[in-house]
Amino acid sequence: MPADESSAARGTGRSQATAAISRALAPPLLASARLAGPPVPPGLALRGRLAAGTGRRPAVPRSRGHDGSGPRTPRRSGVRRMYEQARRAWDRPLTAYYLILGAGLLITVLGLVMVYSASMIKALELDKPGTYFFRKQFLAAVIGSALLVIASRMPVKLHRALAYPLLMGTVFLMVLVQVPGIGMSVNGNQNWLYLGGPFQLQPSEFGKLALILWSADLLARKQDRRLLTQWKHMLVPLVPVAFILLGLIMLGGDMGTAIILTAILFGLLWLAGAPTRLFAGVLAVAGVLAFLLIKTSPNRMSRLSCMGVSEPGPDGSCWQAVHGIYALASGGWFGSGLGASVEKWGQLPEPHTDFIFAITGEELGLAGTLSVLALFAALGYAGIRVAGRTEDPFVRYAAGGVTTWITVQAVINIGAVLGLLPIAGVPLPLFSYGGSALLPTMFAVGLLIAFAREEPAAKAALAMRRPGVRWKTMRRRVKKRPSGER
Repeated sequence: MPADESSAARGTGRSQATAAISRALAPPLLASARLAGPPVPPGLALRGRLAAGTGRRPAVPRSRGHDGSGPRTPRRSGVRRMYEQARRAWDRPLTAYYLILGAGLLITVLGLVMVYSASMIKALELDKPGTYFFRKQFLAAVIGSALLVIASRMPVKLHRALAYPLLMGTVFLMVLVQVPGIGMSVNGNQNWLYLGGPFQLQPSEFGKLALILWSADLLARKQDRRLLTQWKHMLVPLVPVAFILLGLIMLGGDMGTAIILTAILFGLLWLAGAPTRLFAGVLAVAGVLAFLLIKTSPNRMSRLSCMGVSEPGPDGSCWQAVHGIYALASGGWFGSGLGASVEKWGQLPEPHTDFIFAITGEELGLAGTLSVLALFAALGYAGIRVAGRTEDPFVRYAAGGVTTWITVQAVINIGAVLGLLPIAGVPLPLFSYGGSALLPTMFAVGLLIAFAREEPAAKAALAMRRPGVRWKTMRRRVKKRPSGER
């Protein structure tokens, strides 16, 4: 027989033997495969049978990379995984709620600590106990906390109903400030009411909250009637009422509060969708009025000239601005320690009010000041998020107005301490000493908390956390098991 015929015969015999072995071993595996899923090829069943006979697991084919160099394992890097987890946590329904509550309370508590540290020497200079200013601020914080809780639990309809009485009451008190014998003058500004004992009231601080609530209700009603497309309905009566409040404030000489109120007005007009030319026109008029008011006042001109200076000057007109920079510069990375400030020993005027941020930088350093900035940034972001995600126009205008108020006032105060802006005499919200400023601000924070709770997703998440709802949900999910009794 030729060689090629013999090799062909051997190949045929070998293939027939392999086929016979496969037919003998495959049926049991094929029967089980029919029950589990699609049919198994005979070759794969043969390999599994042979591997089972040897006690070894069948080899699992590995997916290799494009270049065939090794197995391709889709693993995510640690940074990417942490970023995705943080992003999912940031997008949760209750993120804005916790940010507003946490940032507001942390700023208030840290402010109490710094008020105690910064005001101790000032109180001793006035022959008062070292805790004099701290006790007054602590009392205001307790009352403000109650206002925060009340505001956070009030429904939106009740906030809207409160707008007009609050506005009329604030205007009445601001008129009383200008009555001789009733109003008080503090640091050259006639904007205080004497309440008896060591307590005074500044009605202009409540004017910010009153303007926000009243304007939000007004713009929401006009938006429901589709009247905001006409410029006269957008400006009247919003701008005239705001100008009445500004006039009463400027009669007392409080330029800083007037700037905050103007910023709130601009923020509300921007949220209402004011056209660019109208917005620019109102801004131009306000700019001209501000220029005239600054130009005609030597005190305001001296404050404007102290921006960015590094020397107090021959007459000491820039003493406060320069020593605020000195306090920040001497703090370093982590500060000189709580209570170890040098500038508060008579060098820096008003260390517990307008320039408390400078004392914070001196005692807590750059780490402390950046922490305060981060808290205000978180509060501002949460307010913008609440205003942007709601479908209620009143909530959008009120949340936007409160966020504008707190962030602009914080920027003006910190900018003045850093020498980037003129000293306007406005306190740092929730942080500086002053009960008249703390009470309406904490009520405004409670307002933001109430709005954050009213979001549909946040409301559903809070409802699931109630004990009764959770218990009922768990009872529905748990299946009844047989007790084993017959």
